[in-house]
Amino acid sequence: MRKRTAMAKADSGALSGLRVLVGRARHQAGALSGELRKHGASVLEIPFIEIRRPKSFNPLDSVLKNLAEYDWLILTSVNGVDAMWDRLARLRLTRMNLRHLRVAAIGPATKKAIEQRGIKVDVVPKEYVAESVVRSLRRRVKGKRVLLVRAKVARDVIPTELGKAGAQVDVVEAYETVVPRSSRTRLRRALKNPRRRPHVVTFTSSSTVRNFMDLLGKARTSLEGIELASIGPVTSSSLRELGLRVNIAAKEFTIRGLVEAIVSAVSSERL
Repeated sequence: MRKRTAMAKADSGALSGLRVLVGRARHQAGALSGELRKHGASVLEIPFIEIRRPKSFNPLDSVLKNLAEYDWLILTSVNGVDAMWDRLARLRLTRMNLRHLRVAAIGPATKKAIEQRGIKVDVVPKEYVAESVVRSLRRRVKGKRVLLVRAKVARDVIPTELGKAGAQVDVVEAYETVVPRSSRTRLRRALKNPRRRPHVVTFTSSSTVRNFMDLLGKARTSLEGIELASIGPVTSSSLRELGLRVNIAAKEFTIRGLVEAIVSAVSSERL
């Protein structure tokens, strides 16, 4: 890989000649792919994750109709924001129905999505993981009622720890993530094709890690010589739990931080 690194340094783009596999959901891949291309990378998009509506919106609709009962709203992803506001619109509810709420967003992208809809975000943790959300809110939610809007399958750190802090936490499903079966053949072909085989595979959540392994199946040897890049500590933990290495880890747990980590790895001849 050293020859490829030398090419990258000589080129105007820091990632020139680098092939990067982006596995975000199809409708969200653009942000990461765009940042990588700005640095000269060649991007291959094969989604490891697909966002679907839950089997029923009844639980979400029910809590949205009773938002007056809550003190805090916590949103942990842009997907959750999108799903919630879609249901609000269908129920003919407006931002006025949320004006009494204190709002926490897990990171800057989620914060931006909320603020674009005219709602003030009161808390964004220093680190964009569930544990940091808990640290930011633990002393503020005692005796309060908290609504957590999230994916069907997610870690229980927030509801468990805030419950210990004296909050009443209601968790409601806004969407679910599934494995896009159509990606299985594309992924395996890309890994076997020397002209398309990525130098780096990016992971932006634990779900992308688990689904990647599902899509890969028993073809573990296909990863030899490929660097695995993680957006944050929870994602890194999932990689290690499944027996994979973490070659590149973002210091700032955002898309920009992930790209910066990849650029830094190339610059320091880690690739």
